[in-house]
Amino acid sequence: MSRFSGKVVLITGAARGQGRNHALRFAAEGADIIAVDACEDVDTVGYDLATEDDLAETVRAVEKLDRRIVASKTNVRDLEALRAAVDSAVGELGRLDVVVANAGIAGSGVTHELSAENWHNMIDTNLTGVWNTTTVATPHILKGGEGGSMVLISSVAGTKGLPYNAHYTAAKHGVLGLMKSLANELGPQNIRVNTVNPTNVETRMLLNDAIYRLFLPDEEAPTREQVVPLLHDMHVLDIPYVEPDDVSNAVLFLAGDESRYVTGISIPVDAGVLIK
Repeated sequence: MSRFSGKVVLITGAARGQGRNHALRFAAEGADIIAVDACEDVDTVGYDLATEDDLAETVRAVEKLDRRIVASKTNVRDLEALRAAVDSAVGELGRLDVVVANAGIAGSGVTHELSAENWHNMIDTNLTGVWNTTTVATPHILKGGEGGSMVLISSVAGTKGLPYNAHYTAAKHGVLGLMKSLANELGPQNIRVNTVNPTNVETRMLLNDAIYRLFLPDEEAPTREQVVPLLHDMHVLDIPYVEPDDVSNAVLFLAGDESRYVTGISIPVDAGVLIK
């Protein structure tokens, strides 16, 4: 039997990148999926975000694995819209066992030059959006009476101060604090809560012109090829970034029975960033 047979997994930011990878990995191991994504750009984000076509591709890929999926265009910043989407999906699929709070945005800038809009968009998505996700999901897991697992996607920026990323760093630190509080609150009901803290991941969030300019501000049009050596130098291991599968490996471990007594921790998938 596949290790997630009969389980239902909620994944935010599921239209592409890490979120889609998480959805496919869970589906490949027997889970049905609730997939949400805002599917719209944010003015203060310097790269294009996922689209409704991207979310539709996630749906097709999960269904190709012969699993059920309920997907909706829903922004994690909107608590009531997210609640309605999750309530409806759980009603259709019958239960909720695992939550992967993955939705997030990236951005950079000199801290004292960040606009209020830039700050609030980051915190509202990367921290409040995680709280919104756990808030609407918790009653459904409790109702199931069998416990469950929440995996919150933080970052190496959740434990390390990254320059020119104060708003992102603050949000990701906040995710760790939220995780630790929830682990204490929900542990007696056998709901485990942990974070995964990745380094750079080979997705559109990393590989875009805004990130290239952050690393090479004096170049007129920096390229991926120019930036890769700088990304490489961040790590102890001989790589510039990890792949989405590497993050999913940790997520599935924390969601499954192999980690049944693991709660309140952060697993870095960081190629050695935090020890360098």
